[in-house]
Formats: sequence, C-alpha cells, structure tokens
Amino acid sequence: MSKMNTRTGWFKGWRLGVLVVFLLGAGWWVRKQYFTPPPAPQVITAPVTRQDLEDTVLATGSIQAIQQVDVGAQATGQIRKLHVELGQAIRKGDLVAEIDSTKQQNDLRNAEAQVAVLAAQKRSRQAQLVQYELALRRVQALVKEDAGSKADLEAAQATVETTRAALAELDAQIEQARIAVDTARTNLGYTRIVAPMDGVVIAVVRKEGQTVNAAQSAPTLIKLAQLDTMLIRAQISEADVVKIKPDMPVYFTIMGEPDRRYDARLLSIEPSTEAEQAETSSTTSATSSSSSTTSAIYYNGRFTVPNPDHKLRIDMTAQVSVVASRAPATLVVPATALGARGKDGRYTVKVLEGTRGQDEQVVTRQVRVGLNNRVQAQVLEGLKEGERVVIGDASGKPAQSGRGGPPMF
Repeated sequence: MSKMNTRTGWFKGWRLGVLVVFLLGAGWWVRKQYFTPPPAPQVITAPVTRQDLEDTVLATGSIQAIQQVDVGAQATGQIRKLHVELGQAIRKGDLVAEIDSTKQQNDLRNAEAQVAVLAAQKRSRQAQLVQYELALRRVQALVKEDAGSKADLEAAQATVETTRAALAELDAQIEQARIAVDTARTNLGYTRIVAPMDGVVIAVVRKEGQTVNAAQSAPTLIKLAQLDTMLIRAQISEADVVKIKPDMPVYFTIMGEPDRRYDARLLSIEPSTEAEQAETSSTTSATSSSSSTTSAIYYNGRFTVPNPDHKLRIDMTAQVSVVASRAPATLVVPATALGARGKDGRYTVKVLEGTRGQDEQVVTRQVRVGLNNRVQAQVLEGLKEGERVVIGDASGKPAQSGRGGPPMF
C-alpha cells in the first residue's frame, strides 16, 4: 500500500513539473510574440545628406608647354660653341650656339670685293665718258665750221652713248653685288643662333663639334619651351564629348600630388581626332578610317593653367574632370538607393523609419531625382535631411516589417 502511494505521489509530482515547465514556456513565447518589439530589420542604410554635387566627365590628359619651339640652324658648318645647357632658362635674343663661320666670312669678303671691283670699273668708265664727251664737242665744232665729216660726228656720238650704257650696266651690277653682300652678311649672322623667345631649354639635340647641314632643312639644335603656362590636352571619349562645351569648369590632379587640385576653364574641343590631324597621305587616311571601327575614338579638350613654380612638367599625366553640371548644397543619397523608375519619372526608395533600435521598419517612398552622377543622386522631393535610406541587406534576406502571429497548434 505504501509503495502504491509513493508511485502515485511521484507521478503527480512529475505531471505537476511538466505542467509548470509548459506554462513557463508558453508564457515566454507569449511574451516574446506579443510583448517584445520585433528586431530591427537587418539592412544597410545611408543618411540623406546635404552637400555639393557634381556630374563630371573623366578624362586622361597630357601636359604640354603652352609654346614650344625647335631652335634650328640655317647655316652649314661645325658647331664651334654651345652656350646653353639642359634646363637652363634663357631670354629672347640670348646666344644659343655658334657655328664655324670661316666659309661665311670668306663669302662676305668676296662679295664686298666684287662691289669694290665694280666700283673701280665704274670710275674708269666715268673717266672714259668725260674723254668721249670732250671729243664729241670737238667733232661737233668742226662739223659746224664744215671742217669735219658727218661720219666722225656719228662715231663720236655712238661712243658716248655706248659708254653711258656701260655705266648703267655697271650700276646694275653694283646693285647686284651689294645684294650679294647683304646675303653674305645675313648668312654670316646665321652662324650665331639666338633664342627666339623667353623659355627653358627642354632638350639639347646637338653637341659641340657636330657638323650640321642646312642645305635641305634646318637641323634642330635645342628645344625651347615656355613653361610659365601649361597646356593640357584631355582625351574625351566620343560618348562624353557631346556633353562638353567650351568654358565649362575643369580641374585635374597629377600622380605626384593626388590631393592638390588645379582648376581651370575649358578653352576648346578639337574638331577631329589626333589620328586625323596626323594624316599626311591618302594611304594613311585609308588605314586610319579602317582601324577607327575597332579602336576607341577620343577628342582632345584643351585648357591652360598657370605654372609659376614650374612644378608641372611636359608629358606629365593629368587626371581630368570636366564639370558638366553642378548642384550646390543640395540633398543627396547614394545612387544605389534608387529602385525602379516609374512612368512619372519618380524612383522607388526604401526608407528605414522609427527610433533606432525601437520599432524600426522599412517603408517605400516615391522620390523625385535631379542630378545623378551614378554615385550620388540629387533629391528634389520625397526625402528629408537626416533620414536613412536602404542601400543593401545585411542579413541576406529581404527586410521584414510588421509582426508575425502566434503559431498554429
């Protein structure tokens, strides 16, 4: 009897324990489902901020000198002295080089000597003319007194006229000789090469002792560039060039100073590609036109920038941004927050509402967008500064909103 009572008590205690555990579990479930706020949606958000927004066209540019000259020689001969060196700043008119002038000096002496010879011949003819004119007067006097013949008179007159013509011919020859002197003096001046402008020597092509031949073309001695202002030629793709116009703001950076920005204004856009400008024959043109279908097409946008410290150097690479449009101090959101675009032009945007950590939920809004540079978009209507827009899902599942109901038994 006592064993049966013990078993009965143990069974009742076990049932009571199970009932208590069940009631505790049910209470915990009810509290969780109906009295605990749902967890915040597992989404990645970004705030709506106010800032300046730009739509830029990116291009790669090459930095060149605003003015560059190949200083060549117009005289043939050996370079006797080179007065400049690489990197030297020189002024217009400064002596660059001297070419051996022995031949040019001899040519000048010969030309001057020829002038002297012709001048002496002229004086001799002038003396003869005086003699022939006196003889003519004597013959004329004799003929007047019927003491001379008409033939002698005609011969004397012809001699005077011939001498006068010879003097005129000598005058022309002397003028030619003087021109030859000027030419020889000019050629002698060509042996002293001077700088045609202010600038910096960026290349020394020839060296002292070399012989240059200017018979067919002027050989280059040095290259001189004006570096106080630099010209940037930015390669703009054919897809972007239609958006670009002269006088648009433009800025660029260089690889050595990525944090320093150089600002300028776009001067012009070249009407043809570099390949087209380099065409020299119909064969080259045909080759270029056939290859243009397989290669990218770029047009050079040109602008200048001051370079007082000469920090910008020739052939440097410039990372150029042409500002096609700009919206100052405007509301912006990441472009990834924009959803589908409706027929009215508005975009669907998911917004996380509610106090952070309490009753947060994702709602959908229709937003009107202005400038969009594919990184950020201008908000014209539908959002306020500080609101949070959804740009991704942190949990890998769609964000949930609302509360679930109790399980079905």
